[in-house]
This record gives sequence, structure tokens and C-alpha cells, in this order.
Amino acid sequence: MANLVLLHGLGANGRVWDTWPDANDAPDLPGHGSAAPLPAYTFAAMAAAVAADLAVRRNLVVLGHSLGGVIALELASGRYDVTVSRVVALGVKVSWTADDLGRANALAQKPAAWFGTRDEAAARFLKVSGLQGLVDPADAVVDHGLLEQDGHWRLAMDPGTFGVGAPDMPALIAASQADVVLARGERDPMNTDVELHALHHQAVTLPGLGHNAQVEDPAAVAALLT
Repeated sequence: MANLVLLHGLGANGRVWDTWPDANDAPDLPGHGSAAPLPAYTFAAMAAAVAADLAVRRNLVVLGHSLGGVIALELASGRYDVTVSRVVALGVKVSWTADDLGRANALAQKPAAWFGTRDEAAARFLKVSGLQGLVDPADAVVDHGLLEQDGHWRLAMDPGTFGVGAPDMPALIAASQADVVLARGERDPMNTDVELHALHHQAVTLPGLGHNAQVEDPAAVAALLT
């Protein structure tokens, strides 16, 4: 039986998978939740950090959302001493403009913002992670995404993670030693059917769902794993 690894997206953390029945290996990506930050963020460096902490390293099925989808593809390259049989990359932003990259790099240079209340920090977390309206502000994923110090609050996320850059999706898919499925929610503004089908023959659109399809309808996304 394959071992399932669940990788969250930018701004979220591993607790976003708590509602999944098989969320036993759902690590925080570097610079998120309780995971240590990196000196510099690249997809390779993030994948190496994830691989080093995996409880099981063989016969893996990796479902990654957004940034986690890119890390899943990196892990499937065979460069990290892990064996991946299947990757489902959900909600990955595959087309990046110079303006997109400029905005991301500007966010990466900003210091972490502090808030006077948990409610303010929670609202920021939900916006950054794309979970606004999908997750209760009191949920464990929000708690795990916040840090408190002397009565002030900030996101646990290292702002530097915004600067990881744009993935080379054709190269990642070509290098994968695993079966790859690209997936998106029908209402996801981060990508289009045309973009995904241009990249890979196995591309699936989930009707009625948005960017965080794995939160909106876990069963629909889980069906892609086999």
C-alpha cells in the first residue's frame, strides 16, 4: 500500500489537512507553521527539507496544493532519496508575469507585520493562505499559523517564502519519475484548463471548486489519488 504525503500551499500549514482521514504525514513546509525557515527559498531547498523529515521514504503518493504541488513534483525527480509513485499537483500557478514576480519579491522583502489582536492576525492568515470563508478563525490551522509575543501577534510564515519564484513546470513534469496528475478547481483564478492541458496530458478540472479544492471537497480531491 502506498504512503500518502500531503503538502500544503503558500501561507498555510500542515494542519489544513486535519479533516483528511489519512493526514498522518502532512508536514509544514519550510518557513510555515512550526517548520524552521531557510536562508533562501528555492523549490529544491524546500523539497530537500521536506524529504529529510519524512517518516516514510518509499512508495509515496504525494498530493500537493499550490506551492506544495511544485514541491511534490520536485520530490518525484529522484534527487531526494525518496520514491514517489504518483503526484497530484493541485491548484499550481503555472503562468507568471514579470509583475507577478515583482509583487512576490516585494512581499518577500517586507518584515513580518505585527497585529494588536489575534483576530487581526487571524484575518491576515486566512487572506494570505486563501482560506478566508472556508476555515473558521478559531480553527487549529489558524492557531498553528500564528505566533504571539508580549500580547502582539504575527503570522508564523516567514515572509521570505513569497520569493521562491516561478516553477519550471515543463522541466519538473519531464523529470518526474512518478505518474503525474495536474488538477484545478473550476473556479480557481490561479490557472486555466488550457494552461494545464498544454503542460500535461493528465489534467483534471473539479467542477464547482476553487483554489483550495482540498478544503472545499476533500473527497473529490482524494479520488484523484488512485
